[in-house]
Amino acid sequence: MFIAAPELTSYPNIHHAFFTRQGGVSEGIYASLNGGLGSSDDPAKVAENRRRMAEEMGVAPEALVSIHQTHSADAVIVEGPWAGERPKADGMATNVQGVALAITTADCGPVLFADPHASVIGAAHAGWRGAATGILEATIEAMESLGARREKIVAVLGPTISQAAYEVGPDFVARFTDMDPANRRFFEPGERPDHAMFDLPGFIGSRLQAAGIGEFANLGLCTYSDEERFYSYRRTTHCGEPDYGRLISAITLTARTFIP
Repeated sequence: MFIAAPELTSYPNIHHAFFTRQGGVSEGIYASLNGGLGSSDDPAKVAENRRRMAEEMGVAPEALVSIHQTHSADAVIVEGPWAGERPKADGMATNVQGVALAITTADCGPVLFADPHASVIGAAHAGWRGAATGILEATIEAMESLGARREKIVAVLGPTISQAAYEVGPDFVARFTDMDPANRRFFEPGERPDHAMFDLPGFIGSRLQAAGIGEFANLGLCTYSDEERFYSYRRTTHCGEPDYGRLISAITLTARTFIP
């Protein structure tokens, strides 16, 4: 039902999960653990899927907190379940127990953060646009505002589209190389003329390492190539399907104490 990262499981005050698409009640193209509030799936089935994930995280269903993701560089502080509409943002941070920060993805990079020493956690939705414009750094800064120290932060990248499956056109390449000529290292020649294969996980990792965090890990799992376990927007597009499910990656603080 979910995948755990060794880099985070060693801390008793942190519980996290990179949920797969398995273990839910949705059917058809959404089978089966679709957590996407913005999908066209049956809302009752999405609610049941999210209830199951909240139960695994040890929080109430309404405390599996999501944001309205817009590929922005905006991060918000979470103090509890939202009282009204979800804020538009792509990163979250909290130091409150009893809430789980939940990011939805279907090829973009889900990044879970923790400073176990300060009991501060974060989560970010990092597509190419958000990663390029600063969502990872904004999430770290939000965590720092709650007492985290970046040199103590551990960040893990969950299932993300791999370079082998991510072909882009010349305009995309030019955008990145104009931003920084060193970004050329994230591209390899594609099969089509003037096209290239983009290394989104590598780009995310480079941004996090440049930000000066203590540890970065990449699970090395490709959403596109593993249809049994993961949803993929790009795979859905190539198959001509009308919609797609969303994976949930979540992190929460437990009542247990971290002793350095």
